[in-house]
Amino acid sequence: MRKNILCMVGTRPECIKMAPVIRSLRETMWADVTIASTGQHRELVYQTLALFGLKPDIDLDVMVPDQTLAELSGRIFLNFDLILQRNEYDLVVVQGDTTSVMIAAIASFYRNIPVAHVEAGLRTNDLKMPFPEELNRKIASLVADLHFAPSNNSSQNLLTEKIPNDRVYVTGNTVIDALRHVAEQDLACDYPQNPSNRLVLVTAHRRENFGEPLQRICEAVRRLHDEYVDVEFAYPVHPNPNVRGPVHAFLGDLDRVYLIPPADYTQLVALMKNSYFVLTDSGGIQEEAPALAKPVLVMRSETERPEAVEFGVAKLVGTQTQTILEESRRLLDDSEFYRSLARGASPYGDGRASERIVQHIDRYLNGPG
Repeated sequence: MRKNILCMVGTRPECIKMAPVIRSLRETMWADVTIASTGQHRELVYQTLALFGLKPDIDLDVMVPDQTLAELSGRIFLNFDLILQRNEYDLVVVQGDTTSVMIAAIASFYRNIPVAHVEAGLRTNDLKMPFPEELNRKIASLVADLHFAPSNNSSQNLLTEKIPNDRVYVTGNTVIDALRHVAEQDLACDYPQNPSNRLVLVTAHRRENFGEPLQRICEAVRRLHDEYVDVEFAYPVHPNPNVRGPVHAFLGDLDRVYLIPPADYTQLVALMKNSYFVLTDSGGIQEEAPALAKPVLVMRSETERPEAVEFGVAKLVGTQTQTILEESRRLLDDSEFYRSLARGASPYGDGRASERIVQHIDRYLNGPG
């Protein structure tokens, strides 16, 4: 008997990590898969899914300008619940820690529909770091029935929180599945514009870095630009006014800092492949760049992805200008230090995470055999 499975996505990172799972589910003989998008990052979501031959079946259309998290949550809740009410699903699959993940998990729980959580168990144990993602993922874990942990660390977090052992599975991270699919292609990239220069990829957009932290990050980039004439900076700038305004004000006049529109996934992978190292407050890039042998300086005080730091391919540097400068200079000036972080090794799996996830879903819905 075929099973009806609803896969929920809201942002580009969710699409990247969910796409391999959706593709693997659709290759089975027993799953009918529906893709629901919140419409949060509509153009980026459609572009990203298209890279994997996918497109949304349902668009919740929840976005309005300058809405609060409470307003967004309310719209997702109402619209997603209508979808659940009108259809009979055997399982809802969510990925990560966005607001859409939390709301979809709760709404499914209210409808007594099992929830599978991809990339479960990430924790900083500080509800405000990152905000609101730490709360989102903890709530999703409370109601999920299947927990697909990307690492032993995240699995242990779930077991510590008394999640039953027989519902927690270490699968690796599906981002490596997606990355391999894209990185194997011949990807064009416009940066660095001078081929003899080194490129630093910058991504900074997290809510907890709005205001002074983002200004300090920009100051570090500005000073690095002035110190190193052989270094270029590519910064895909998030459209949120809290990011776009300050970044353009602080960095818009620099000739080797390229403030570019948000990159689609192929562009982002191309930028990572061409970069010398990465300055980021993103979650996913902490996983992707090390697999491409690119050192990562994480501009946050906490990370829910400690594996890369423990593995020695990423460093936490916070948002203080001086610390960012010192660690960036080490990478630019100390070739031995650089090589120690640019090993091309990843603690996030072997690119077969989606295959394992689908096997566990199969056994849960259809039984052993």
